[in-house]
Amino acid sequence: MAESPQELHKNEDVYALNAAAVEAILAAMEAGDRDRLIEFLGHMHPADVADLLEQIEQPRRIRLIEMWGSDIDPEVLSELEEGARDDVLNTLTADQLGSAVQELDTDDMVYLVEDLDDADKEELLDQLDDADRVAVEQSLTYPEYSAGRLMQRDMVTAPAHWTVGDVIDYMRASDDLPEQFYDIIIVDPAMRPIGEVRLGRVMAHPRSVKLEHIMEKDLRTIPVDQSQEDVAYAFNQYHMIQAPVVNADGRLVGIITIDDAMDVLEDEAEEDMRLLAGVGDEEISDTTWQIARQRFPWLLVNLFTAILASIVISLFSSTIEAVVALAVLMPIVASMGGNGATQTLTVAVRAIATRDLTGSNAMRVVRRELVAGTLNGIAFAAIIAVVGVIWFGNPMLGVVLAIAMIGNMAIAGLAGILVPLSLDKFGADPALASGTFVTTVTDVVGFMLFLGLASLLLL
Repeated sequence: MAESPQELHKNEDVYALNAAAVEAILAAMEAGDRDRLIEFLGHMHPADVADLLEQIEQPRRIRLIEMWGSDIDPEVLSELEEGARDDVLNTLTADQLGSAVQELDTDDMVYLVEDLDDADKEELLDQLDDADRVAVEQSLTYPEYSAGRLMQRDMVTAPAHWTVGDVIDYMRASDDLPEQFYDIIIVDPAMRPIGEVRLGRVMAHPRSVKLEHIMEKDLRTIPVDQSQEDVAYAFNQYHMIQAPVVNADGRLVGIITIDDAMDVLEDEAEEDMRLLAGVGDEEISDTTWQIARQRFPWLLVNLFTAILASIVISLFSSTIEAVVALAVLMPIVASMGGNGATQTLTVAVRAIATRDLTGSNAMRVVRRELVAGTLNGIAFAAIIAVVGVIWFGNPMLGVVLAIAMIGNMAIAGLAGILVPLSLDKFGADPALASGTFVTTVTDVVGFMLFLGLASLLLL
């Protein structure tokens, strides 16, 4: 007997896609059983459906969307990563897409249409009512990755002289309240935000109390052209749930809610991790060719840095020929330096992103990393010196190993903190290419120290 969708969606890991449910959905799709497919998808959260679409291969993704068609859940569209989103937009008809988009908030509408070409964008905008179209077109005039693109236009505002009863009556009578909101924004006659009232405070006070007596006046506003990275930082730093967005004149133009801010915060953290690994802006839904093409430039850069390290080694070819043990041991020094630098680099990039590493404490952190690298270098120098002596029976070789280890670990600590700080100072993303630069420094310095000392002390 076939299991029901409810039974299949039960999972020990409640936040992971159930393998049996995925298999059942794909089986219904392959069998052309549209009713069964829609029944299964209807029992899934939109975010889980988006994960499913991102994880299956492109032909199946397109087939599933074709079968789902006009019954697609609009919320799924706003949960998709760009690669899978583009497949969905290219698969749905204009009417199907228009019907779905009309049920979304304006910020989600903007996310869907911003990367379309002009013809497709115009066709989709034609499906919207006049108010939504104007709101989306206005948002698209703001810079990409700015608060203007992130904000939504649906919000609840009230003048300060209204009472609790006035605002409750207004909300009950309104047909177009936002689906989710947390605060009522208090505005002056010029539509400038002057405070906010939590919904909980509205419900906790008598109807006769004026909003100006219960509103919070310490209101943090977001400039419409502020970068979304700074917006996300503000939400996280100041524990904000909702923030009004204002134009250059200080007038209210929209709001940003915590769910959108946290999406940005997650995206920024993922971007830093990808850049540190040199994989660019790739997603699980990307094709093999897209992944290979995105990774190639970084691998090419690594090839040139590896050639640079090889040139350093070639300068000491006669030393290596005379003491063959050096060829066996020199990767140890470079590898330890590279690992130490990567540890420092990871902490530094994240500290810069969270504004914990600034000009005011940079020198203290640099000194700390230098000392920490040196201390680790001394500890591992003692270990590797003993290994060198026991392995090759040459005490002086152990001394060379120890000195090179200390020097390279100290340099690794410095490089791991100075490289991202320098990139940040020049306006570049500190995660961008930091790993490549740092690895190059530790390889070149490690080989130079080890082989240079060997030339002086062993020959």
